[in-house]
Amino acid sequence: MTIRARLAHTAELDPAELRTVRALLDDAFDGDFSDEDWDHGLGGMHVLLYDGAGLAAHGSAVMRRVRHRGRWLRAGYVEAVAVRADVRRTGLGGRVMAELERLIDRAYDLGALAASDEGALLYTARGWQRWAGRLHALSPDGIVRLPEEEGYVYVRPALAGTLDPTGDLVLDWRDGDVT
Repeated sequence: MTIRARLAHTAELDPAELRTVRALLDDAFDGDFSDEDWDHGLGGMHVLLYDGAGLAAHGSAVMRRVRHRGRWLRAGYVEAVAVRADVRRTGLGGRVMAELERLIDRAYDLGALAASDEGALLYTARGWQRWAGRLHALSPDGIVRLPEEEGYVYVRPALAGTLDPTGDLVLDWRDGDVT
């Protein structure tokens, strides 16, 4: 199977490409991919993998601010990772993540993402580590704790020496799921 990879900013994707990505995400998440989830994956860099049948896999990294130990960090936050059903378990998710990780390692203070239990298998196999500390968000009403999101956020291990994995993370606010 010949795969063509493309790395592009949201601004470089034409409306047809964006519709194709959204359709892939809607299919991959069985219709449980909201407009807010879609919005979270825009405004950053996209990895698109194409095969002979079209778009086979996608993932994006967007910039978010994360406070840890009193310092605001630039986080490359992974969003909208999906692989077309007929080519799942063929390594395409890993190829998407490898490109996103390369980008994150060069452009951000850390990498972060939120994952379901099923999705976490891909990330932990690649060395991402579950954040063991408490999660908060800087909401319009101030800092609020997110206990229901704890255990679902993962970070890149490259910064493990500079982060306290049992400490608090404060995420910037966004509509929909904050993580």
